[in-house]
Amino acid sequence: MWIARLSLLLCLTLLITAALSGCVPDELPVNPDDLPDTEQTAEESDGEETASDETSAEETEEENTDLEDAGDDAIASPILPTVEFDYVAYADTNLPAHFRNAPAGTASVVQQDNTPADNAISNSGATLGRVLFYDVNLSANNAVSCASCHQQAVGFSDAAVLSEGFQGGLTGRHSMALSNNRFYTPGHFFWDHRADTLEDQVLMPIQDSVEMGMTLDDLVVKLAELPYYDALFTNAFGDAEITADRISKALAQFNRAMVSYQSKYDQAFTQGVPGQGPDFASVFSADEEAGRLLFEQTPANGGVGCAGCHTGVAQTATQAHNIGLELEDTDEGAGNGEFKVPSLRNIAVSAPYMHDGRFANLAEVIEHYNSGIQNNANLDSVLRRPNGQPVRLNLSQTQKQQLEAFLHTLTDSTLLTSPLFADPFPAQ
Repeated sequence: MWIARLSLLLCLTLLITAALSGCVPDELPVNPDDLPDTEQTAEESDGEETASDETSAEETEEENTDLEDAGDDAIASPILPTVEFDYVAYADTNLPAHFRNAPAGTASVVQQDNTPADNAISNSGATLGRVLFYDVNLSANNAVSCASCHQQAVGFSDAAVLSEGFQGGLTGRHSMALSNNRFYTPGHFFWDHRADTLEDQVLMPIQDSVEMGMTLDDLVVKLAELPYYDALFTNAFGDAEITADRISKALAQFNRAMVSYQSKYDQAFTQGVPGQGPDFASVFSADEEAGRLLFEQTPANGGVGCAGCHTGVAQTATQAHNIGLELEDTDEGAGNGEFKVPSLRNIAVSAPYMHDGRFANLAEVIEHYNSGIQNNANLDSVLRRPNGQPVRLNLSQTQKQQLEAFLHTLTDSTLLTSPLFADPFPAQ
């Protein structure tokens, strides 16, 4: 009996010692026969759990690798309507009368069309152009598309001052808005006019070492390996052959289809009585109408003459201009500091402004013309007063706000949201 009590006392002593030292003894003086047969040592149990965790991690890694490989190999195809969108109707047939007609002695909007005879807009051609425009496969590493720098919601421009290329480099100038590119009589493109035609222009960013980084030969091979282009090129050109010329024509067709004619400004024309002109009085607010008069009328008639350069009902230009951004030119542009003037359609949503994105908002643009024109040696003559000094508009704060209110009436929400011009690829 006393031996048993002595053994029990020894066990209790060891347990107390272990508790105080923070560890459990490897062995206790107990009878092993009293332990269940299924009991495992901590070392054996930990070993199995570790092996199980390693196996699970390996299986998970293999599964993730498989998913990554599948993602790399998967080709996202565009989602297109069963019946092609009618770009011909949108961009040609449905053009309103005020785009087709003009007062005597002036050119109508359609008379400024720079479409070449061999590349009229077709539904199949513009559909192909839409896919190409949004396809990141046009860049060397599948990182950017044309739409990366020309976003529909901001008038096919870029909200950034400079756009980011396929490897993260920045473009040399701000991204131009594309609305009404079709209606520019000189037919030259880019801020500096370096592209002689729109067909030339659309291929240049693809080959630019900062923007998309491709060669045309490599692009043709790359697109030929994408299954969805066979039918698209066949529909557009009669067979599946992919060439740089066909890529150019399709992209140009899609671009020229981006016609803006459904703004609040246009509503005044469509709601007007035939033969009596637009009904601005019932469509515009008082400030918008006052701003329109400032914009369209000459200084002699109480306006500021903006329409002298931004002409007609599409607010387009007919040549490049030097507008006195700098006293001495740091960027020659098209020569002598002159830059292409885009249509003012959707100008209110396409900030920042100018070739270098220097103006963050319309108020800053208006203030430039109001008080900031520099006495550049090559300043456009329309911005120089008879005494040789730059024009100063001397607008009141109210007039500046009215002018900005008018510019907002040129926003065409239909173009900015139309599925005809939206991304056809599923979201990644």
